[in-house]
Amino acid sequence: MKKIIKFFINIFKHIASFIDRFIVIPITRLIIKLNDFLKNHAKTLDKFASKKSTLLIVSLILAFIVYVVVDQETTVMLDQYAEILEDRPVTAVYNEEMYVVEGLPESVDITLVGQKRHIFLAKQSPSQTVSVDLTGLKPGNHKVKLKYTQTMKSLDYKLDPSTVTVTIYEKESVNKTLSVDLLHQDDLDSKLYINNVELDRSSAIVKGAKYKLNQIATVKALVDVNSIAKQQAGDITLKDVPLVAYNENGKAIDVEIVPSTVTAKVNITSPSKDVPIKVVPKGTVAFGKSIKELSTDISTVKVYGTQEAVDAIEQIEVSVDVDKLDKNKDYKVTIKKPSGITELSSKTVNVSVKLDEESSKEFENISIQTINLDSKYKPQAASDDDSKVTVVVKGSSDALDNLDASSIRAYVDLKNYGPGTYDVEVKVSGDDLKLSYSSKTKKVRIVISEK
Repeated sequence: MKKIIKFFINIFKHIASFIDRFIVIPITRLIIKLNDFLKNHAKTLDKFASKKSTLLIVSLILAFIVYVVVDQETTVMLDQYAEILEDRPVTAVYNEEMYVVEGLPESVDITLVGQKRHIFLAKQSPSQTVSVDLTGLKPGNHKVKLKYTQTMKSLDYKLDPSTVTVTIYEKESVNKTLSVDLLHQDDLDSKLYINNVELDRSSAIVKGAKYKLNQIATVKALVDVNSIAKQQAGDITLKDVPLVAYNENGKAIDVEIVPSTVTAKVNITSPSKDVPIKVVPKGTVAFGKSIKELSTDISTVKVYGTQEAVDAIEQIEVSVDVDKLDKNKDYKVTIKKPSGITELSSKTVNVSVKLDEESSKEFENISIQTINLDSKYKPQAASDDDSKVTVVVKGSSDALDNLDASSIRAYVDLKNYGPGTYDVEVKVSGDDLKLSYSSKTKKVRIVISEK
């Protein structure tokens, strides 16, 4: 024990000797020399200090020193500047394969405070990220602080917001069948028709919080017509077609879809055919007049549309108002597109109506047909006289001379009729619309019974 104490005493002696030799003695010698100098030159220094020029120079030197110090402090205070960096993206660090985070803002505003040159340098730096570390946090609500990685330590900063409450969910996944939604179809050439869209896959995996997955009604591939560079008939391949999940109200749901895009093969066709134009006069011409001729400057029009609509259409009807017409007249009529037809080769047609004096002609023994009777019933004329009628046709003499009796149709409409005996109005029509048709017998008796 004594040896240890002696060892420490020797250490302290060496330290004291070092301080005395290299610090205390040199300082003491410097003070003694300075004191001797002042004693030997006291009169000279006193005489020098008493001069006005000396006092003036010393005052100027002190004033300059004070000015420099104050100016530096003022410069630092006045050079303080603030600038807001808006919409800076926020990144979160967490296990993205296991969790979904909600409540985290996409961006925040950063207020930088400091000298302009420092702010300028900070803005040029590529590192201006705002981040939050969620590592280790479990599912639930958490209040977390955002952190800004600043490169200039001389700047102060403030985040808005700086603290947020996030909700962490466990990530789940489901498999969803894909469907197709066509965007901007009205921008497609009216002579073209998208016949079919085939995707390179039929389903995709959707990942997210369970409550969001339960809201998904459909996942659609959004095929945008505007992304078709050259619109023409044939097969066109579109890559990177985005997938979007929607709820039952058609609102997009923010979930992860794997893959996020698909490739679509779009089949574009151009179904068309030429169909005849049929002029339908509306109304009754003036008394004593009849329509002799209905002519058009074009006899057919090419129609474009869906294959079903093109196949179904047999003619295009255009109507002209001839009510109380008493002289020849020309019409320019806009052709209306039938349902399913997207384009017509001609938008208008010129119709010429020529009149003649009215004549009439009777056609006997025109058989009466029945229409619209329920299939579980059968109709029968009450007598032979109720099965046939005489039809009076009025029009121009030329049209009457060329009229074939087989083109005249007499019928009774038995819609909503049931078993029983009824007096039903007789209606007449014909193929030649320039003529008017009427039955001399206004009503016939029909017996309806069950089959």
